[in-house]
Amino acid sequence: MKVTGAVLPFLPLCRRLLPSRLAGLSLALLKATALELAILAGHVLLYPSGIAQERRPTPQLPAQDTAQLPTETNPPVVLLHGFIDNRSVFVLLRRSLAQHGRHQVESLNYSPLTCDIRTAAELLGRHIEQICERTGSRQVDVVGHSLGGLIARYYVQCLGGDLRVRTLVTLGTPHSGTRVVPLANAHPIVRQMRPGSPVLDELARPAPGCRTHFVSFWSDLDHLMDPLETACIDHPDLMAQNVRVTGIGHLALPVHPAVAIGIRQALDTARTGAEATAQTGGLTVA
Repeated sequence: MKVTGAVLPFLPLCRRLLPSRLAGLSLALLKATALELAILAGHVLLYPSGIAQERRPTPQLPAQDTAQLPTETNPPVVLLHGFIDNRSVFVLLRRSLAQHGRHQVESLNYSPLTCDIRTAAELLGRHIEQICERTGSRQVDVVGHSLGGLIARYYVQCLGGDLRVRTLVTLGTPHSGTRVVPLANAHPIVRQMRPGSPVLDELARPAPGCRTHFVSFWSDLDHLMDPLETACIDHPDLMAQNVRVTGIGHLALPVHPAVAIGIRQALDTARTGAEATAQTGGLTVA
């Protein structure tokens, strides 16, 4: 899948001044960085709109004389944001999901003061139980960006969440831990995202019979993943598909339309364990 955009006016000059191989990498990094800055600016503007928790729809009981319509075949989708963020990051993804038939989409805000992935995973579990009770659905799909994906994975693997989560899509999630920004270790939850932390050791333990299907999107220009491959899921007991995204950075993963298409395909496609493990994929964003 290839999405082409407008060419920056100074790109031809860069191509002449730099060796072809270095120029290709530099231009891709330059475009990705410019996109990250634009997304960051937009997100700063939207951030206040996502501070409050989302209003939950009030279920309406059907009239006794009216035959009950069949429930929606697609399970509800739960969106979980990353570190020091809120649900406003998913504005465009929610619109994309709704335009393609996903009408039951909810976001969970967890406090920026959250200091433990385990506690946040328990909160997610209670939130999902409420959704299932309110909608009558037996399962949900979850999309988690960055830390949100790690919280959702802990719920699935360590708290019995595989009973409720049909598909878990992670976007730029440090599944094996990231070493970026060592000074951020002052925050307890950042220490839990470091390689070899007790939380990541728990996720590396055997998980036989896990029923959730995992799809991990990782970017080759993700400045928050060190090493880059840490955003891939590598676990022998999990049904996991890793999708490499080329040409965009960390902040663009929940925003870019090409990634949204990939997310919709991941949620709409039912796979057996063997098929999920065998399949690989990629997105190229130019």
